[in-house]
Amino acid sequence: MATQAQIAKSKKHPKYTTRIVRRCWRCGRKHGFMRDFNLCRICFRELANNAEIPGITKSSW
Repeated sequence: MATQAQIAKSKKHPKYTTRIVRRCWRCGRKHGFMRDFNLCRICFRELANNAEIPGITKSSW
């Protein structure tokens, strides 16, 4: 869980565009981030397993 200071710092406009920090909207995690869903991998898996993300199903073969 990211602290409030870390989340506030990443929301500020950076001097260079390559310094943008994208964070998960649920927990604030910055590593393992999926841009398509604005979620980290952990939150994505939790929501997908609970069928809370439309169109996402667990694959099995």
